[in-house]
Amino acid sequence: MTTRDQVLDAARDVANHLALDALDRDRANAEPFTEAELLRKAGLPAVLHPASVGGAGLPWSVALEVVREIARTDGSIAQLIAYHYVNAHNLVWVADDAGRARWGVPSAEQQWLWGDSVNPVDPDLRLTRDGDGWVLSGTKNFSTGASVGDVTLVGGVTDDGRDLLVLVPRETPGFVKNGDWDNLGQRLSASGSVRYDDVRIAPDAILGSASTSGAFGSLVTPAIQAAFGHFYLGVTRGALEAASEYTRTTSRPWLLSDVEKAVEDPYVLATYGRLVARLRAAEALGRSVGESLSQAHERGADLTWAERGEVAEEIAALKVVSSDLAVEATSAIYEVTGARASANKYGFDRFWRNVRTHTLHDPVQYKAREVGNHFLTGAHPEFTLYT
Repeated sequence: MTTRDQVLDAARDVANHLALDALDRDRANAEPFTEAELLRKAGLPAVLHPASVGGAGLPWSVALEVVREIARTDGSIAQLIAYHYVNAHNLVWVADDAGRARWGVPSAEQQWLWGDSVNPVDPDLRLTRDGDGWVLSGTKNFSTGASVGDVTLVGGVTDDGRDLLVLVPRETPGFVKNGDWDNLGQRLSASGSVRYDDVRIAPDAILGSASTSGAFGSLVTPAIQAAFGHFYLGVTRGALEAASEYTRTTSRPWLLSDVEKAVEDPYVLATYGRLVARLRAAEALGRSVGESLSQAHERGADLTWAERGEVAEEIAALKVVSSDLAVEATSAIYEVTGARASANKYGFDRFWRNVRTHTLHDPVQYKAREVGNHFLTGAHPEFTLYT
């Protein structure tokens, strides 16, 4: 039996390994095949899979801790595993027993990593009936993990307007990975565009539809937003840890400070103190979110829309505070390290680049609006792939 402690030990080992050459790999901007294999060998992809298909069957709170731990040293790979957890958990939220067994057993046994092509702001992918199956066609501009994942979860729309989630193995004919992700941050997140050139979809590759799976199936959105929050918390802690080591060993006191060491400067101490205090508060909210999401998930088909809405709003609050803190803290570390810390050889900018890039995924102001509206009126937003 795999335990929480064993999983977190494995996540820390992965994070520490990734830390050894994080900056070099970030600059290389290569597809993360080696890093994906590192996740597989550590047994992290099967953490959430049900025990019935050979997975660890652990709660969402543990998966979120894994995301946070890995984000501490490598934001890109934390994004890969975070998206995988959400994508693969459609086996539970959406799939029937046959689909869960068909895809869950090999996924758990072989530690498959799942990518996705479900970005709702892109044009819809088309599913055209072809005998007892379908033909998938179209392009998605952002498909995290599709190029290195064993399978990709794809959202498509049928001729009669139904939205379906289907699975496409990596080497499927007609599945074209363009390898064109070249953004400011998250450079190894494998988030480039993909094209589906009349890809044949067999009947057993159709998982179902989140939009018809009730409140339980709609947990896909709170789960991904919770993963975002924990990702930001992990990057923030990693940035502060890296900066603190530099401050202790390399920073020099300002000439007007009247102290001998940078760690004695009262303004340096106060800046660290405020950032660390806010991070500890945000991490406490993150732990609460993990428990709330786990409890909601345990409700299964009995989960009500009102219960789902309360969990979603707590997660939205985490998204707001973690986003704001991450962007601020990853910039503020230069104020406590000094001008020489801006040298490219240190690469402290990667923390800011990663959170600045990812926090643009969906506007945090809309999450703040959700929280404010709920506080004032008790309203919950309707289910979408962003709310």
